[in-house]
Amino acid sequence: MRKKQNQYLEVEITELSKKGNGIGSVTNESGAILNIEVPFAIPKDKVKVLIKRKKNGYCQGKLEEIIQPSPLRILPKCVHFGTCGGCRYQNLAYEDQIEHKEKQVAGYFKNLINEDVTILPMVKSPLQWQYRNKMEYTFSSDAANNRYLGLIMDQGRGKVINLTECHLTNSWFIDALKAVRSWWENSDLDAYHMMRNTGSLRTLTLREGTMTNDRLVMLTVSGNPDFALHRSHLDSFVMALKNAVEPSNFEGATLSIFLRIHQIAKGMPTQFYEMHLYGRDHIVEKLNIKLGDEEIGTPISFSLSPTAFFQPNSQQASNLYSKAIELANFSKEDVLYDLYCGTGTIGISIAKYVKTVVGIEISPESSLDARQNAKKNGLNNYTVYTGDVSSVLENTILPLPDVLMIDPPRAGLEIAAIKQIVALNAKKIVYISCNPETQAHDVLELQSAGYKLIAIQPVDQFPQTPHIENIALLTR
Repeated sequence: MRKKQNQYLEVEITELSKKGNGIGSVTNESGAILNIEVPFAIPKDKVKVLIKRKKNGYCQGKLEEIIQPSPLRILPKCVHFGTCGGCRYQNLAYEDQIEHKEKQVAGYFKNLINEDVTILPMVKSPLQWQYRNKMEYTFSSDAANNRYLGLIMDQGRGKVINLTECHLTNSWFIDALKAVRSWWENSDLDAYHMMRNTGSLRTLTLREGTMTNDRLVMLTVSGNPDFALHRSHLDSFVMALKNAVEPSNFEGATLSIFLRIHQIAKGMPTQFYEMHLYGRDHIVEKLNIKLGDEEIGTPISFSLSPTAFFQPNSQQASNLYSKAIELANFSKEDVLYDLYCGTGTIGISIAKYVKTVVGIEISPESSLDARQNAKKNGLNNYTVYTGDVSSVLENTILPLPDVLMIDPPRAGLEIAAIKQIVALNAKKIVYISCNPETQAHDVLELQSAGYKLIAIQPVDQFPQTPHIENIALLTR
C-alpha cells in the first residue's frame, strides 16, 4: 500500500475560533473551499500548514512555518508556547485579546441583541500574568520509562510536557513541580496507566489563597491496592514539599498537603477518598467587594477544602461579583436564590445587600464549605441546601425568590432546571457563565418563557487564553 503523502497548504488566517485557533480558507485543485483550523496562528498571519485530518467541518492543520507574520503578532512569554495546550493568546497583545473576546460574546448573543440590550465593555483583569490560583498537573511516562510531570501537550494525544516554567501562576507552583519531580525520580513509583489500571501517580493539584498566601498540594493516586503508596512514600513526599514551598515569608500563611485516592472498578461508580497529610484541612482566600465609587469595599473571607470550586482568578472574581451586584440593583427586601452556589462565594458576597439568600449546591463538600463560610463572615440570612438544583426546587418548601443568581457548569442549564427556574417567576435573573455560547442558548429559552435580556457584561477572568466569563441580566 502506498503511503499517503503529506499535504501542505499556504493559508491566510482571517479569524480566531472559539478555542483560540486561527481560521482560514483556501480553494483546492477541484475548486472546493477548505476551511482550515490552525493552533497558534492569529488573524493576518500567512502560514504554511500541514493538513492532518478533518473534524467538525474543518481541516485540522499544524503550523509548519509563518510565511508572513501578522502585524498583531508579539513574542510569547513562555518557552512552552506552541507546545503546551494551556495558553493560546500569548502571541496577541492584551488589548487585542480583549477586542476579540468582546466580538466573540457579541457574536454568541447576536440574535438576542436589540436597541433595548446594553452591551458593556469587558472588565479587564487586574493581572495579566500570575493570576491563576489553581492548576492540575499530570504524571506520565513513555515506553523508555522517561518520566513527565506537567501539562498535556497540544495535539499530543495525551502526551505530557515536563513543565519548567508557567507565567499564569505564582512561581512557587514551579518550585513545587520541581520538588515532586525530584521526589518521584528517587522513588520506585510509576505513573498511572489508565488502560491497564496500573501504576500509582495520577495528578498533582496545586492551589493558593492569592490574597492570603496559603498554599495547598493534593496528590491524586490510583485506588488499585496493588499500587498503593507506603507510609515512607508519603513521609518523603511531605518532607520534599515542606522543604521547597512552605511559606516562610508571609505571616500566618500555611501549607496544607493531601492525598486523594481515585478508585475505579468495573460496574461500580468512581469513588474518591481524601487523606489529610499535613497542615490545616483547608486554605483561606479573601475577596473584596467594591460597588460604584467605594474606595475600601467589603472584605469577605472563604475557607476552601481541597476539591471545592473557587474562581481561578481571585482578584478578578472580586470584580466579577461586584459587577453582578451592581447590575442586579438589589433591594434590602429581596429574597435571593443562589443556584449552583459552590462554596457560597456569590451569595455570601451579596448577603448584606438583601433580606435572605438561599443557596443550592449538589456537592456535599462545597455545601459544607458554604455553610462554614457564611458563619465565618457572621451571616445569619444565608441558608444552603445540598442536592441537584431541579430536585431541591421541586421538593423543598422555600420562600419565593425576587432574584435568581445562576452560575451553572460549562454545559449550561438542563431542561428540567430551566422549567423550574421559569416556574419560580422571579422578577430578575443574574446569569453568570464561563461559557457564553451555552449561556446565550439558555437565555433564548428564558426569553421564550417570558424573560427579557437587559444587559450583558463580559469579564476577562483568563488572560492569555480564549476563555470568557459573562454576566447576563434578565427581567420578567
